[in-house]
Amino acid sequence: MSLLTHVLACLFGMGSWVTICGLWVELPLIVPQVPEGWYLPSYLSVLIQVANIGPLFVTLMHRFRPGKLNEVAVIYFIVSFGTLASLLLGFFWKETVMVQGVQRSVPLLLLTFFISIVDCTSSVTFLPFMMQLKPEYLTTYYIGEGLSGLVPAIVALIQGVSVMQCVNGTQNLNLNETAQLQGRNESAEPLDYLVPLYLPAKFSAEAFFFFLAAMMLVCLVAFLLLNHLPAVTRERSVSRSRRGVAARNANAPERTHMMDSLKGEQKINSKFGTGTYSWPQVVYIFVILAWANALTNSVLPSIQSYSCLPYGNQAYHWSATMASVANPVACFIAMFYSQRSLVLMGFLSGFGSLIGMYIMGMAVLSPCPLLVNTTTGVVLIVAAWTVFVLTLSYVKVIVAVILRDEGHSALVWCGAVVQLGSMLGAVVIFPLVNVYSLFSSGDPCNTKC
Repeated sequence: MSLLTHVLACLFGMGSWVTICGLWVELPLIVPQVPEGWYLPSYLSVLIQVANIGPLFVTLMHRFRPGKLNEVAVIYFIVSFGTLASLLLGFFWKETVMVQGVQRSVPLLLLTFFISIVDCTSSVTFLPFMMQLKPEYLTTYYIGEGLSGLVPAIVALIQGVSVMQCVNGTQNLNLNETAQLQGRNESAEPLDYLVPLYLPAKFSAEAFFFFLAAMMLVCLVAFLLLNHLPAVTRERSVSRSRRGVAARNANAPERTHMMDSLKGEQKINSKFGTGTYSWPQVVYIFVILAWANALTNSVLPSIQSYSCLPYGNQAYHWSATMASVANPVACFIAMFYSQRSLVLMGFLSGFGSLIGMYIMGMAVLSPCPLLVNTTTGVVLIVAAWTVFVLTLSYVKVIVAVILRDEGHSALVWCGAVVQLGSMLGAVVIFPLVNVYSLFSSGDPCNTKC
């Protein structure tokens, strides 16, 4: 086991979702300065789902033109493109274009779409590439993927994003501007009405986007070394000669590795991958994978503010931070306690879903959830978010370990199902939040129940 390979695999994984995660944590600083205002997050949700054309293209190529897509070349392209797009965001995110008489942040939205394609496509390219290395490095990759959300969150907290103080309206020199941003009629508010005063950031959004570009550059260098460093070559799971034989057989459909029966030793029915799991078990695995990603990537993140803000701004930020920490912690646990039990996977999925139901319940009850204005309520909501992400992240690692043993195509479909689950979750939650307005966010300074 090579420590250097573990480090490179982790750095490679950090580039998978770092730009999108970074953009989300930077929204509080961006929103007041763009014409879309607080509609911007809903626009970004739609753009990220449309960006699934990237993984769809890769998946269809693997299915109908197996062996024709150069996976390494695709990764080089998307990581380089992601680095460039992040760099351009630093220069142009505040620029606007007149569209039908209305100012729109076209450069910001367009560049966001580009980096979304990069991050979504990483789900169906990075994982299959990691199959070239020994199994233990896959868990390290997942730790890096978890850090792709944690590192931007920590940098954003250092930057001062969303750090605010509640002040009396008479003490705020820019009260009229604040009231307009909040959609309130200033003359109707009492003099002692508390308003949130957001503290200036320690460094600009431009610097933050340049940091994201640097992270993508680090990912590119790590991938380069994973391909060409001699120390890494010794850590590959198969020898070059065996891969040469596989290359000569590349014209054979990939489904022979994934779905065809193993002649002479399997039953009459087709088997998935190596034949370890029956088709009902395969469906069970993929359904749980889609469910876990729908909850963790789309459904509950969309209502996090509704579940946390009634308990105060600190509860919201601690929940977001600890949830980001929980993901790499789950992967770290998997390094020492790796499981393939379908029963355990089902139990943890159910347990995590129950925690998710509690979070969803608090969001529905917003702005007056259970135990509001109490320390117990704060502790419970922070703990709920932490345990929820920890549990379902471990489930996703179990699935990845299982599918890693089933072959290259299994990991390609793993990435595709991850994106499918995320997309379906977004399709369900988007109209509930943005169209039907079923959730009401609590005022961080004036929640009264």
